[in-house]
Amino acid sequence: MLGVMPLGEAIKLAQMKSVDLVEIAPNATPPVCRLIAFGKYRYELAKQEKESRKHQHANKVKEIQLSPNIDPHDFGVKLQHAVDFLCEDMKVKITLRFRGREMAHKEFGFEQVDRFVKSLTPYGQPDAPAKLIGKGINVMLSPLPRAKRAKNPRQAERDLELAAERAAAKAAGNGGEELEESGSEHAEQSEDSPPSPGDNDTDSTANGEATE
Repeated sequence: MLGVMPLGEAIKLAQMKSVDLVEIAPNATPPVCRLIAFGKYRYELAKQEKESRKHQHANKVKEIQLSPNIDPHDFGVKLQHAVDFLCEDMKVKITLRFRGREMAHKEFGFEQVDRFVKSLTPYGQPDAPAKLIGKGINVMLSPLPRAKRAKNPRQAERDLELAAERAAAKAAGNGGEELEESGSEHAEQSEDSPPSPGDNDTDSTANGEATE
């Protein structure tokens, strides 16, 4: 903790340490700032938000509705939604509804539910076997403990995106310094470089006109 200091001194200190001056409590008196790389600060915020969402979702139940003749694409989409919910520590209620004559072939419905539940084995487990209640089949899934649960494929993509943002932010900070250094070197070379032939021709022409 550095204590209270003027804004100008804080900016100079951030520049000396090659980091950013990030305002984290603008409504405080005086405002509170932090010396940190902005990319790293965004990564920490995203991590905190993710943890807070996990605690909020702990007691939530999400419902996934199936049908005996569900399309394979729809099956995959609903399956990914169920994976997302379980990986966020939410329970998932799977419901399959029969319509009309579909009740005559309830085994098709149980097959769909069993296939769905087996596909979610790396992420959650049923609290009880699937049951027929009225005109539908219901089963509740609870998420596995984090240590035993497979990682969400989408989370891997998000981690790569966050890593890319951090790398880009770091490269942007270093790039500014390199650009400034190269600009100063170019200015020094321009001062030391001899005049070009074109410049000599201009001088001689001017002298000739003056002699005439």
